[in-house]
Amino acid sequence: MQRNTMLTHLSVRHFATVDQLELEPENGLTAISGETGAGKSVIIDALGLTLGNRADSSIVRHGHDRAEVLATFDLRNNAAAQQWLIERELDDEEQCLLRRTVRADGRSRAYVNGTPTPLSEVRELGERLISIHSQHEHQALLKKDAHRQLLDNFAHARDLANSVREHWRHWQRARRAHDDALNQAREQNEKEELLRFQLEELDALALQDGELEQLELEQQRLGNAENLIRLCQQSLDALYEGEDGTCNDHLSQVSHWLDDARNNDGDLGSIADTVESARLQVEAAADDLRHYLEKLDLDPARLSQVEERLSQSYTLARKHRVRPQELVEHHRSLLAESDTLGNVDAQLHALAEQETTAQQHYMDSARKLTKARRSAAKTLSQQVQKQLTALGMKAAQLDACLSECPPSLEGLEEVEFLFTANPGQPLKPLGKVASGGELSRVSLAIQVICARNLTVPSLVFDEVDVGVGGGVAEIVGRLLRELGQHAQVLCITHQPQVASQGHQHWQVHKIQEDETTHTRIQELDDAARVEELARMLGGVEITESTRNHAKEMLSKAQAA
Repeated sequence: MQRNTMLTHLSVRHFATVDQLELEPENGLTAISGETGAGKSVIIDALGLTLGNRADSSIVRHGHDRAEVLATFDLRNNAAAQQWLIERELDDEEQCLLRRTVRADGRSRAYVNGTPTPLSEVRELGERLISIHSQHEHQALLKKDAHRQLLDNFAHARDLANSVREHWRHWQRARRAHDDALNQAREQNEKEELLRFQLEELDALALQDGELEQLELEQQRLGNAENLIRLCQQSLDALYEGEDGTCNDHLSQVSHWLDDARNNDGDLGSIADTVESARLQVEAAADDLRHYLEKLDLDPARLSQVEERLSQSYTLARKHRVRPQELVEHHRSLLAESDTLGNVDAQLHALAEQETTAQQHYMDSARKLTKARRSAAKTLSQQVQKQLTALGMKAAQLDACLSECPPSLEGLEEVEFLFTANPGQPLKPLGKVASGGELSRVSLAIQVICARNLTVPSLVFDEVDVGVGGGVAEIVGRLLRELGQHAQVLCITHQPQVASQGHQHWQVHKIQEDETTHTRIQELDDAARVEELARMLGGVEITESTRNHAKEMLSKAQAA
């Protein structure tokens, strides 16, 4: 054997019908057999649990608080798993211990080298540790998605396919961002047109700071000019210019009287001064009124101009839904907004470049994937053809067909397996023309071939030989034994021709004691293997003839 064992130890406690189980798989092919219903699937289920499969409380053995499964792996030949552990600081030299517990209340926990780890990460690691192929996988061949995944695995292109998906998502994000910006730009253009029209009106008005208040004051003054002139002239006449005793005349007379009086009493001096001051203020007020009247004219034309400008201002304020006093500030705000909208072209250009770059990265990656798929498709078709011939289907033909399609998450092509079992018949989609038995053999051929190309050195086959027998079953066994030269292989089987090819043979059986059922697994020596093979060959009654046949099968396999 060239490889060091990958799965070195499996411990199962209180799991389904298992009370306690310790297994140590070896290199090569380990055949696992037993009566129908003996519990052979327990091994697969327990192993799957450590690899991150979902679990519920029903797997906990009755009467116990929790189930526990531990799987130990040797990583000396698995650089990918070692690197994964190192990146997460979970490494423990050259081994990996997966532990999973499930409580009776349904809660479960997973551990990697003693550290609690989310199931999503355990599943990531599990993909690097072991590959499980079940008897139901041939049903997946009815779906084209499974064809693509099988081809990508065979081509060692899983990382490249993941890269294509990531580039696709990045491209679509860039495309959506560009499309959104284009839609916003269209809306913005409409907004710019409205803004341009609004600014033209406001620019034409050119209202200045404080102008509206001045116009309103001027309107009030011009609109009441006639009344103002009359009132001011009357006031001027009463103060100074009237003919019948003005305020100035009366104050002058009083001032003269008090000047004479203070010659007799000095205490009247301050009063006389006050009256004289009042007379001077009246004279100053009269001068101010005179000057005011000189400037105050009846000007209907100016009043019309003022009222027209005020009307324009009020109309624009209503149209822009602001108060007239806010019109100047609103004008400034629209000018600032107009400057901001002008940057949209530069933003659109940048987003268009980002979309183009993302698309180019996707196309470059997708073309590499296409190249890998086309090369692998040819090789896969040839190898499957060879295996189908060995499996007794000499006239069968399978072609991994790639058909061009628009760019998508999965690349630039669709992958579909075309098949014919009869000479002269055209190739058609596998799921439409293959019978159940043919589908099972095709699935087995593909799984064996793909398993050879996997980077994980441990493989599990769960009754993949269902539907075959006789010489074909012997060939299946040889294929699995040959695969065991390159990987650690565990195979659950009902076929003695397959079981005889094992480098190691485990027997699963149930024991009932004290009204409870226990599943036991034991490694068989050569003598016990003969008995088990004879049982598988002859059923309930084992004859000497079947024992001799079993010995011959075992001897022939070991000699190969």
